[in-house]
Amino acid sequence: MKVTQPWRERSADTSAVRFAESQRSATQRERCESLDESPALLSDAERAELTAAMETGSWLTRLRAQMHLHRDAKARGQSVGSTAQSETLRSDSRGLAGRGGGKAGPVLPLTEFRASTLRVAGFWPFPVGAGAPIVGVPVGQHLYTGAPVCFDPLSWMTRAKFIQQPSMFLLGLPGFGKSTFCRKLILGQLYAGVTTLVLGDMRPDYRRLAELVREDVGPERAQIIELGRGGQINPLDMGPLAQIVPKLDAAGTEKASRTAAIVRARIVNDRLRRVATLLQLTRGQKQIDDFEISALRAAIDLLDERMHVGEQPILADLEAVLEEDAPRIRDAYKAESFEEYLKESKPLRRTIHALIEGEFGSVFNGQTTDPINVDAAIVDVDVSGVGTTDRKLKGAVLLVCWEHGFAATEAAHLLADAGCGPKRNFMVVLDEMWQVLRAGVGMVDRVDELTRLNRAWGTVLLMCTHTVSDLQSLPNPEDVQTAKGLIERAAVVVVGALPRAEMARMADTVRFTDTEVADITSWSSPPALTGEVGSRMAPPGQGKFIIKIGESGAPGIPVKTVLMPSEIESGVHDTNYRYEYAEADLDAVERAVA
Repeated sequence: MKVTQPWRERSADTSAVRFAESQRSATQRERCESLDESPALLSDAERAELTAAMETGSWLTRLRAQMHLHRDAKARGQSVGSTAQSETLRSDSRGLAGRGGGKAGPVLPLTEFRASTLRVAGFWPFPVGAGAPIVGVPVGQHLYTGAPVCFDPLSWMTRAKFIQQPSMFLLGLPGFGKSTFCRKLILGQLYAGVTTLVLGDMRPDYRRLAELVREDVGPERAQIIELGRGGQINPLDMGPLAQIVPKLDAAGTEKASRTAAIVRARIVNDRLRRVATLLQLTRGQKQIDDFEISALRAAIDLLDERMHVGEQPILADLEAVLEEDAPRIRDAYKAESFEEYLKESKPLRRTIHALIEGEFGSVFNGQTTDPINVDAAIVDVDVSGVGTTDRKLKGAVLLVCWEHGFAATEAAHLLADAGCGPKRNFMVVLDEMWQVLRAGVGMVDRVDELTRLNRAWGTVLLMCTHTVSDLQSLPNPEDVQTAKGLIERAAVVVVGALPRAEMARMADTVRFTDTEVADITSWSSPPALTGEVGSRMAPPGQGKFIIKIGESGAPGIPVKTVLMPSEIESGVHDTNYRYEYAEADLDAVERAVA
């Protein structure tokens, strides 16, 4: 007997139905996709042909032509609508807002992990700084990332707000590019309108730069002053402050008149202080007494009354007037007679005579050969003509140069405050600072004062020396303690190639990471000794520096100085010109051997 299984029949029927439905769904999906595809737009020629067919063709032809034209018009409308829709998308922080814009939804916060430096060694502390600021003068590129690095103390204070006062201390062994780094800063600041004062170019390292600038802007705007090779500077010269008195008098305003009175009083005090300092330097240990200062002031006032307009007295005139029976001068000694005055004033007159006839006379007993121009863009005072062994004379020259130089900065500020001139900023360069500090005559205290007041004076300070040992080898223990504070007060410390012992000396002042110490000490290594004769292979650390700010121990910015082609062609950074003859002789020998 046959057993019926109706469920199997129902299952077969169900499978057939499902297959038919899937076929219908696929057909419907294909039909929808074909409908979604936009038809191709007709060209102008095709539309013209269809338009003509509507006018001349049969009724069926006209119907088909009308249908094609209607479909093309609809497709064109859809195309214009999609374009208009894409143009209305709004841009925000997460993408384009609108259909098809791809705007992101909620942004999930990054997952934070916390672990000890033992487990995540290398992540913290950062071994080197990866930042590369683009505010300031372009000095080179980042040593590790290759990004351009821009830096100058003024821009980092006024624009970037990285530091609080514009001062920099540069350390590095000789021949590794310290002066080149400074010259790049000077060039950038010159074109930014900052006046540069090199008040004591020792070698000189900046004269070539001043000469090239002079070719562009003229001798009035780029000034080179030579002292020691026939060049003289008069301590009784009224100096740069006297240059602004006519401008203040011509202004005619109450503020300008008050400023002019202040300037005249300042001129008298400056001249008296310069002369007294030179006399103290000549006399030695014995101090200049207060009544002698009073006699000098009376003598200078008497000379000013006798001089014609535009004339400046010299030290010989001061000596002559002290030999006279002038009541005002005699009153400083409270002498009852001229004979008593001659007896009491003999030490002062003897010191002035020694100043004139001694080693200082050739530099200071005469009219200033080249007065500092207040309106100059760069002033380079070349003191390389003063012998390096004559420390006392070099100190006296530097002291008077600084007096005149800072008088020029004050003259510009007073002129601007009175509304008679533009506001200006200045950059003072103290290269070969070990010579400046060892010159004595209070130069350490003068530099210390400058590091404390440079922000109020609107002055950028660039201090350069070879090692920290230069600051610790001063003869006076008090000067040593003062000099140590120069690095501490510098807003930026730039360090080039140094030996490991110098890094240890700076440990209490500037904190370096182990990677930075390894880099700096490796830069002082010599180049490979297997090169060919005459090959100009630079040392590994030439032009490499680390820019450090703050005392928190944060990594600095390692930078490689990059010279522009114009800098290389001009030779502005070539300080080995004395050895050019040796290279020429070597080339001649090689040609002879060949």
